[in-house]
Amino acid sequence: MRTAAVVIALILLLLCTIVLGVTCGAVHVSLRTVILALLHSRALSAEDRVILMEIRLPRIFAAAIVGAALSAAGLLFQGLFRNPLADPYVIGSSGGAVLGATIGMVLLPQVSWLGFSAIAMMAFAGSVATIAVVYSLARVGGTTQVVTLLLAGFAVSTMLSYSSYFVEVLDRDYGLGLRVLASWLHGSVEVPRWTQLGVIAVLLVASLASAAILSRRLNTLALGDEYAQQLGVHVERVRIGIILTGSLLAAVAVSLGGLIGFVGLIVPHLARLIAGPDHVRLLPITVLTGAAFLVLTDTLARTLLAPAELPVGILMAFIGGPFFLYLLRRRKRGYAT
Repeated sequence: MRTAAVVIALILLLLCTIVLGVTCGAVHVSLRTVILALLHSRALSAEDRVILMEIRLPRIFAAAIVGAALSAAGLLFQGLFRNPLADPYVIGSSGGAVLGATIGMVLLPQVSWLGFSAIAMMAFAGSVATIAVVYSLARVGGTTQVVTLLLAGFAVSTMLSYSSYFVEVLDRDYGLGLRVLASWLHGSVEVPRWTQLGVIAVLLVASLASAAILSRRLNTLALGDEYAQQLGVHVERVRIGIILTGSLLAAVAVSLGGLIGFVGLIVPHLARLIAGPDHVRLLPITVLTGAAFLVLTDTLARTLLAPAELPVGILMAFIGGPFFLYLLRRRKRGYAT
């Protein structure tokens, strides 16, 4: 009952952040106008319709999807590695995303599919491909060692990140493409089309369904691999499932918001403070908290310097860094996973 109450409270919080995001911006739209439009009791002006239906609502939903995906991926990887410092990019997906996005911007600037730009598609592909390479490198003798997986992820991600330089020198657009790429690398939630949101939402729901199935196994793995095997858990299969699910969630987030740090690191900690170490209860609380958190943060990012916009990744660095250090200092003994 306590978990259900928390989930309901978080749903209400998410709705409140969505309403706040819809009304706030460089152009103010009153809450009354939004409510009347939703109730179909008042027709929107052409300007308000463009602002609400083509700019703000798609971006707000994109921010919610990115926050939920990053938070769920962070929870899965922290449970897998039994390390509260693990984040969605811990096994190298960020390096592949950087290289893929650079190739998309410099070499395939005119390519798009279902509204997805070349940056988004290549970042998604690069992230998934990197995870596949890292996993194949870490798998030895039919098993995957956690330490080897971490080290391989770090090495491959670093090499791919710096390899993007060789693509950047091919840019013949006088640096315009690189400025767009820089904004993406700093974490900027784009304004997607509704078709894009539909595709990404399907991937998110499928990934979260897989995460829900794996959450009970994460509770067992927390007791140790040997004990989990004695209880009949196929540890290697569970690891593969977590890696695939967490990597897909990270790729979903990267395709819509670029590289946004700290969300997948901080939100699972906040969820643990609320719900404890049980991953079955943690998952819905983490997803809803992450969605509301990034919607609120993205709203601040686009209103603090209006009409200019601040990349949400930069704002997250200033918010998330000090807050994470505070958590570390307050909980010196660490967090139970």
